[in-house]
Amino acid sequence: MPAYLIAFRETPVTDDGAISEYSRLNRDNAAFFQQEFQAEPLVIYGQSEAPEGDNPDGIAILKFPTYADAKSFYESDQYQSAIPHRQKAAKWRVVIVEGLG
Repeated sequence: MPAYLIAFRETPVTDDGAISEYSRLNRDNAAFFQQEFQAEPLVIYGQSEAPEGDNPDGIAILKFPTYADAKSFYESDQYQSAIPHRQKAAKWRVVIVEGLG
């Protein structure tokens, strides 16, 4: 069954340098992420609204073939090295959820 990693940016970016470094690291590793984990970006901070609850400042959604692939991506050395830059730039909530087969 597919799985999705969903990142909610809860606050506006407060450190442009940190988010730029996070983005650079992910761009540099994009081919690896796609080859190793079959990561497929579906949503990268497009327009959104929340008919219920608070609308996050931004949302990113990545699709993976399996829950294990999504977890392996998140736990990979390459992505773990980028996380501190993302966390320095804004407040985030990240979830991994199994989809329908």
